[in-house]
Amino acid sequence: MRKGHVEMTHGAGGRVMAQLVEELFVRHFDNDFLNQGNDQAIFEGPGGRMVMSTDGHVVSPLFFPGGDIGSLSVHGTINDVVMSGARPLYLSAGFILEEGFPLADLERIVVSMAAVSKEAGVPIITGDTKVVEKNNGDGVFITSTGIGVVPPGVDISGSKARPGDSILVNGFIGDHGIAILSKRENLEFETQIVSDSAALHDLVAHMVEAVSDLHCLRDPTRGGLATSLNEICWQSGVGMKLREDSIPVRPDVQAASELLGIDPLYVANEGKLIAICPANETDTLLEVMRAHALGQNASVIGEVIEDKNHFVTMETGFGGSRIVDWLAGEQLPRIC
Repeated sequence: MRKGHVEMTHGAGGRVMAQLVEELFVRHFDNDFLNQGNDQAIFEGPGGRMVMSTDGHVVSPLFFPGGDIGSLSVHGTINDVVMSGARPLYLSAGFILEEGFPLADLERIVVSMAAVSKEAGVPIITGDTKVVEKNNGDGVFITSTGIGVVPPGVDISGSKARPGDSILVNGFIGDHGIAILSKRENLEFETQIVSDSAALHDLVAHMVEAVSDLHCLRDPTRGGLATSLNEICWQSGVGMKLREDSIPVRPDVQAASELLGIDPLYVANEGKLIAICPANETDTLLEVMRAHALGQNASVIGEVIEDKNHFVTMETGFGGSRIVDWLAGEQLPRIC
């Protein structure tokens, strides 16, 4: 592992591939489901409505302040599942490896994935590995799939926002994207900007328990907060009005964004969520979010309004108003 590299035989289906799977993936992801040794995992379902989500991860660089492609793949997939209010149960992981990729780096990624999946209590129970020729990949790509179960009575969807609802976020936006960009471009700031990558299932469980009529949840990853809010507006047939002064952005992230000529509203996050709830539940939800380690900086950032154009608008700090549009193009490629 320390000096070896990925070879084409690691993806050929023979003894060398079996050795890699056994000595690396099975050793670190060890659980009874994975140890069945089949091309699928068999498990007893807990009943109720099931949720399944899959996500591909092509982040560059592979290692960044606050995480790596491995932890990101676990956190991102768990979060996609729990935005329905579901309890995540199991994960799968598919690896596309490039010939010549250092096995020591691959092990570092796998160890990271194993650690965060165990911490979250969501095991990786099946997976796949393929290898492509040198110069035909980018080290490693990971595709992960998650499944979960929705508790009885929970009905959360991007189509359920209603005029009068409050819009909340659980903390500072833009940390993840700026952390990766600063590492990619070798930018140095007075303080290190660290990715917010985290699994949000425990926070969501507390939120769902406290507010039974929670309307929408969304993790603003690619396209950032602005794009996610526009998506919800079109799903629900509503508009939104935001308050710029209420949107939490770290001063160093704001400064870095201004230096780079980008808007934090469009920067990817990996440990943040948008919550939309009835106005009369706002105080309860905000209190529950702020009581959790991943929601200490939660804020009410605006409200849902009637708007046949489905616009997101924002009251600026100068007393004006502007439209917060969808992301056009790719502001920060290879970010998650």
